[in-house]
Amino acid sequence: MSLIQKLSKYIPDVAGPSKKLGFNQKLKWTGITLLLYYILLHIPLYGLGQNALSQFKSLSTILGASFGSLISLGIGPIVTASIVLQLLSGSGILKIDLTKTEGRAAFQSMQKVFILLFVVFEAIVYVMMGGLAPATGLAPGAYGFMQLMLIIQLIVGGYMIVLMDGVVQKWGFGSGVSLFIAAGVSREIFIAAFSPFPSPLNPDVPVGRIPYLVQALGTGDVTGAMAAIVAIVATIGVFALSVYGQSMKVEIPLSFGRIRGHGIRWPLKFMYTSNIPVILIAALMANIQLWGRLLESWGKPLLGTFQNGIAASGLVKWVDSPSIVLSLINKTMTSEMVLQAIVYSFLLIAGSAFFSVLWVKTANMSAESQAKQILSSGMQIPGFRRDPRVLESILNRYIPGLTVMGGALVGLLAAFADLLGALSRGTGILLAVMIVYKLYEDISREHAMDLHPALRKMMGGDK
Repeated sequence: MSLIQKLSKYIPDVAGPSKKLGFNQKLKWTGITLLLYYILLHIPLYGLGQNALSQFKSLSTILGASFGSLISLGIGPIVTASIVLQLLSGSGILKIDLTKTEGRAAFQSMQKVFILLFVVFEAIVYVMMGGLAPATGLAPGAYGFMQLMLIIQLIVGGYMIVLMDGVVQKWGFGSGVSLFIAAGVSREIFIAAFSPFPSPLNPDVPVGRIPYLVQALGTGDVTGAMAAIVAIVATIGVFALSVYGQSMKVEIPLSFGRIRGHGIRWPLKFMYTSNIPVILIAALMANIQLWGRLLESWGKPLLGTFQNGIAASGLVKWVDSPSIVLSLINKTMTSEMVLQAIVYSFLLIAGSAFFSVLWVKTANMSAESQAKQILSSGMQIPGFRRDPRVLESILNRYIPGLTVMGGALVGLLAAFADLLGALSRGTGILLAVMIVYKLYEDISREHAMDLHPALRKMMGGDK
C-alpha cells in the first residue's frame, strides 16, 4: 500500500449505503443536499472585511461558489484536483491501470488527498493574497488572528462541499459538482431575467433583463431594448441548441444471446462525455482569472491586470470573453475585441475536446470498457460472435469521433453564448441545461428500474 493510500484512510469520507437505495431515498438525499448548499451559500464568513473577489460573480457561478460566503471555494478544489490527476494520467507520468480494481482504488485515494491539499492551499491563498481579507485598521495580532479564522472557515466550508458531493454521488442522483453548478447558474439566470430591484452599477435600471426591456420600451431607449432582447434570445437559443445536441446519438443494435427475437439499442450520445470537459476547461480559465486578480492585489500582476473588474491585459484578458453583439449595438467594436473573441473561442473548443479525450480514458468510457459492460449484461451485436475484441472494434468506429466532436461542440456552444452576452456566462447556461437534462435521464432511469426490477441488471443498475 502506497503512502498516499495510507494517508487517504485518515481523510473523512462519505460511506456508501449498505444496500441498494430506492428512487424516493435517492431523491430525498439529493434534495437535502441541495437545500444545505443554498443555506451555506448565504452564510457570510465571520470577520470578513474586504472581498476583492466579489467583482467576479460570474466566475463564482461556474465554480459553484459565492465569494464571501462559507463556501467561497466552491467546487474549485475538486475540479482542480481532477484536472491535475487527468493531466498526470494522460501524459503517462502517473502510471495507474484504471481498468483494474487496484488501479481505481489507488486513483481514488490520490484524488482524496489532492482535493484536501487544494482545499487547504486555496483557502490560504485566498486570504493571504488579499482576495478575502479581514477589515483594515486592526492591530497586527488581531489581524493575523482574523486571517487564521477566515482560513479555518474556508477549509471547513470547502471540505463540506467535498462531503456533500460524496453524499450526492453515493446516496443521490448524479454528482454534487454538477448539481451545485446547476443550482448556482439557475439562481443567477432567474435573478438576471426577472429581478425588479435596481442595479448596483446603475440605480436607474432594474437588474432583470425583462423588467429592463419593459422600461426601455416605455422610455424609447432603443439601444437598451436591443441589448436586453439579445441577452434573452441568446439564453433561449443556447438552451434550445443544448437540448437538441443532447438528443443526438448513435444507436447500436444489441440482442440478448439467449433470447431470440428480443433486443435493444445501445445509445452513444453525440455529446459523449456530456458536460465534464467544459466544466474542466471553464474551471481552469476561471482559476486563471482568479489567480490573476489575487496576484495583482499582491502587487505581482504576472497573469495580467484588471480595470473595474474586467480583464485588461495579459493572459487573463485572452481567457475572458468580450460581448461582441453588445459592442456592435453600442458601436464600440474594435479589431482587438474580434481577435480576443477568436482566441477565447479557440481555447474553449480545443480545451473541451482535449479534456473530453482525457475523461474517456480515466472514466471507463473507452470502447474497451463499454464492450465489457455490454457483454457482462448478456448482450451482443446480432450477426457477430460473442467476443469483446469484435465488439470493441465496432465501438472504436464511433467513440473516438464522438469524443472529440462532442467535446468541441460543447465548447462552441459555450463560446457562442458568452460572445452574445447571455443572462449568465455561456458556459454556465450550457452546463445548467446539460446537468438538468442528465439529471432528468438519471431520475427517469432509476424510476423505471424501481418499477421494473428486471431492467436493473440489463441496464447495469446493480453496479
